[in-house]
Amino acid sequence: MIVFRYLTREILLTMSAVAGVLLLVIMGSRFIRYFTDAAQGELPLSALGTLMLFHMPSFLELVLPLSFFLAILLAYGQLYLNSEITVLVACGVSPNRLLRVTLLPAALIAVLVGLCSLWLTPTGAAHNERLIDEQKSQLDFSLLSPGRFQDFGDNRTAYTQSLSDDNSRLQGVFISELQGSGDGSQQQVVTRAESGYQTTDPDTGSRYLVLENGERYSVDPGTPMADQLEFGSYGVRLATDETTELDQDSELMTTAALIADGDDGSMAQLQWRISMPLMIPILTLLALPLSRVNPRQGRFAKLLPAIFLHVSYLSLLLAAQDAIGRGSLPASIGMWPIHGVYLVLGLFLLRRDQKQGGR
Repeated sequence: MIVFRYLTREILLTMSAVAGVLLLVIMGSRFIRYFTDAAQGELPLSALGTLMLFHMPSFLELVLPLSFFLAILLAYGQLYLNSEITVLVACGVSPNRLLRVTLLPAALIAVLVGLCSLWLTPTGAAHNERLIDEQKSQLDFSLLSPGRFQDFGDNRTAYTQSLSDDNSRLQGVFISELQGSGDGSQQQVVTRAESGYQTTDPDTGSRYLVLENGERYSVDPGTPMADQLEFGSYGVRLATDETTELDQDSELMTTAALIADGDDGSMAQLQWRISMPLMIPILTLLALPLSRVNPRQGRFAKLLPAIFLHVSYLSLLLAAQDAIGRGSLPASIGMWPIHGVYLVLGLFLLRRDQKQGGR
């Protein structure tokens, strides 16, 4: 029990440090992308925290397998340098017991990764996609920057000359959008108003931008004719409380929906989600023999080859996912041979390491 606690603590502490560094890098890159969109008026600053929070499971899904793999290499490599593993073996800790001790925290990490890949990641991705779509389809004061033309999706561009001090009223409003006409064609509609404000219908939940003292022009592309409407007050509907269906993107579908769907894209995504936690025990088998280092070589001697091994494993899984999605690789074969190859390789390296170590 003491040995188990000691080795588990060494692995988990090292994994936490590695995962923290990797998360900072990945989250920093994604935050910069969202912050750029916010600076361009495509997202409100208040939504950045929510977007990052719901992206966290997808970050953990990718970071934890690599972090655990490197943690075994670094932690056990240091124990080999300090001859602690040699002492443990001399005290009767068998190779099989060392493997079992390592597989126990591996099982814990695999459960956590599986929870992310099978449930939390698609849920968070769907939430973020819905939030971004809503922001793109809605004209909201929080997104408007005075003096700039801004695209709000759905072929709608808006401009305001200035905002009131409390951001409750717009001055010098211009809106350009495409709308369908009665015969099915598209009309370019341009609306200009001196001022405007936002209101919500309490009965339907629809939001409106109420424009005051302006003109509205409807133009059929390719014709010299235009319809002009002058108004004292005119309401433009921005959004309703009705939820829209997201595109059936396999990355946004729940795991149960993927199983029920059964097409190539769904099966590719399903096997990818299952592969993430399945990698953990296989990587553990690979990491144990690779962590054995000669004191003269240093603890980082096998780190670079081990990283290349992990990258090749992940790259093959990504290639297989793409092939399954395109239909060029049968889903019945799928990613399972890749897992089998690396499982056999891990068992082979583990067995050879035990023979060379005289254990």
